[in-house]
Amino acid sequence: MIVGNIRQLQAAGLPAAFCQAIDQALSAGIANLAPGSYPLQGDKVFVNVMAFATQRAEEKRAELHRGYIDIQILLEGEEHIYYGLAGSARECDAWHEEEDYQLCQHIENEQSVTLKPGMFAVFMPGEPHKPGCYRTRSGMVKKAVIKVHRSVVL
Repeated sequence: MIVGNIRQLQAAGLPAAFCQAIDQALSAGIANLAPGSYPLQGDKVFVNVMAFATQRAEEKRAELHRGYIDIQILLEGEEHIYYGLAGSARECDAWHEEEDYQLCQHIENEQSVTLKPGMFAVFMPGEPHKPGCYRTRSGMVKKAVIKVHRSVVL
């Protein structure tokens, strides 16, 4: 997991492909887009814009991916994300190959980070993450999740 601010991409040590994807999404005006999915480089790089109310961590399950890297950018609100290292997901459901995800009940040695507007978190394939949580009370968030296929970077 990598965390940083969209105004200081170089400080986070991001690969050039990640910086390019973030720049493309920002140039597309993600903050003003309605919820939905938008292509940036066909099916290799696209962005999902979403708006929702954060939930208690106990109400959510962790997710992980094999084919895509998540670059999660918070646009509005505050979001708490729980995460773990690759291989730390436990009690997982069946793999959903077509949609590239798996849901899991627990993350061993779970860590957390709080995102505020302008911050991003990058989750590599195999790294479980549980986004959309709150620390003290629920609130509305708007975020963009840039999906970068692993073949673009790895």
